[in-house]
Amino acid sequence: MTSPARGKAYGVEGAPYARPSRTSALRRTRSTPFLFLIPATVLFLLFFALPIGYAIWLSFRKVQVSGLGLGAGARKEVWAGLENYTAALSDSELLDGALRVLGYGCIVVPVMLGLALVFALMLDSERVRLAPFTRLAIFLPYAIPGVIAALLWGFLYLPDVSPFYFVLDRFGLPQPDLLDGGPLFLALSNIAVWGGTGFNMIVIYTALRAIPVEVYEAAKLDGATPLQIALKIKIPMVAPSLVLTFFFSIIATLQVFNEPTTLKPLTNSVSTTWSPLMKVYQDAFVNGDIHSAAAQAALIALATLVLSFGFLRAANRRNKQEAAR
Repeated sequence: MTSPARGKAYGVEGAPYARPSRTSALRRTRSTPFLFLIPATVLFLLFFALPIGYAIWLSFRKVQVSGLGLGAGARKEVWAGLENYTAALSDSELLDGALRVLGYGCIVVPVMLGLALVFALMLDSERVRLAPFTRLAIFLPYAIPGVIAALLWGFLYLPDVSPFYFVLDRFGLPQPDLLDGGPLFLALSNIAVWGGTGFNMIVIYTALRAIPVEVYEAAKLDGATPLQIALKIKIPMVAPSLVLTFFFSIIATLQVFNEPTTLKPLTNSVSTTWSPLMKVYQDAFVNGDIHSAAAQAALIALATLVLSFGFLRAANRRNKQEAAR
């Protein structure tokens, strides 16, 4: 027979140490993931959502100057409505910068993704040698900060210090100025392609390595050549990765800033408003018009969202059509 003291200690009488109910345990289990999300949510709200909201709020305001703008109360912030957006859409410098970025993107995106796909297919080949070293060598430029990469290539473009121009001069070959006129687009595009190809290659290569080996073996038994396997099996099966890399490339192209800003001191062909983001920086931190700059930044973000969403929707629609076949 159990003594009263022993029964009380083990929860037989009065149950002071009774087990928690299954309902409370289940409730704690369900709430645990949300506790882990709190730090990330707080950081997201403080450093992402709040700045975006503040920028949008600034875009609907403007500074009203009374008289000569001297004295207390001579400059005050008032509601501007859509005035800043109207001015931004009619700003010739912003529109010219958007056209330049469009031409820049037409060069960068196809070349960069094409090279990334070719490198990934080559590394996935059975006859490849020194694959780890080659993979690292292609990816390494992506690890170099964009400003340093732009400075590196900028000095290689300068005729007075570039070893390439020295070699061309030795052989009596023409020495084109890559920092002036039309070649400037090629010079800027080369920096972006050199730095971004490695990242896209890794994404596509990872997708290739995830394809089951049995698929290749079945194709070989059917008499498919390596080229046919690459064109008819590998590329279609990594199409989602190609869509992802294209999506990232569009965003990076619309936000180009480091390369032209870094090359600007080296040439007069790069203006302070060469790209839309450079125009935003110029208005906000040089001209001091943060309200107009906020409206321009909101328009750039909206354009990025529309283009990205439109591309993803078109890609998903095509995938559904192919799946239905």
